[in-house]
Amino acid sequence: MLSRRSVAFAALLLSSSLMLSACADVPKDPAERAEYETTNDPLEPMNRAVFDVNDFLDRLLLRPLAELYRVTIPPGIRDRIAGVVSNMKEPVIFANNLLQGEFSRAGTTAERFGINSTLGVAGMWDVAGMWGEYQQVGDFGQTLASWGINGGPYLVLPLFGPSDFRDALGLGVDAVMTPWGYVANAEGGPGTANREQIASFAADGIVRREQNIDAMDALRAGSLDFYAQMRSVYRQYRDKQLGHESTSGMPKFEDDD
Repeated sequence: MLSRRSVAFAALLLSSSLMLSACADVPKDPAERAEYETTNDPLEPMNRAVFDVNDFLDRLLLRPLAELYRVTIPPGIRDRIAGVVSNMKEPVIFANNLLQGEFSRAGTTAERFGINSTLGVAGMWDVAGMWGEYQQVGDFGQTLASWGINGGPYLVLPLFGPSDFRDALGLGVDAVMTPWGYVANAEGGPGTANREQIASFAADGIVRREQNIDAMDALRAGSLDFYAQMRSVYRQYRDKQLGHESTSGMPKFEDDD
């Protein structure tokens, strides 16, 4: 659960970025203008700076932790941990499926959560997936898109990475929407929700980074401009999640971050 101060800070960050976006210089050359509109990245200097910091932290801390996690935790146990982390996302997916009017997908999500939380032992085993009930996609950025709200300019978020204005807002709403912070507060008292949020964020980050070590290494090695390549991959993957036609040829990632 996010504090009011965190939400206010996020809103201020987005507002400041929007003002910077409005002040960005638009190229006058037709070819450069076409490229500018295609990339939709008017904040590129700022985005590159944030991207470089994220990349530095990844190489310094996150990737080594992911490698340590890979070599010290057996694959079977890693699968169980990943299953629990994935299962904890189902309530937010369910809520967004409903908000999008995707009632069939919402039913599938509810079935998955019920089956995997019980027969799958808190999601350690994807029993529902074995029965053909696969995890759906549902986040508030996607919900806003289904309501006709444009994504806006490309935006690189500190720690979270590639995004846009709509998905950055959706990220904050999803954080408030997840029930686990409220459950933690009810069970452990005030302040427990913040600790639960930090622990969930760390666990999710390590699990997903370990799953994507090889794909990220291949992407980095094959990129003349790693920033531009990551921007392209993010957009292709996100378009696929939003139901648009996806461009072929991108590496397989376990998640979009």
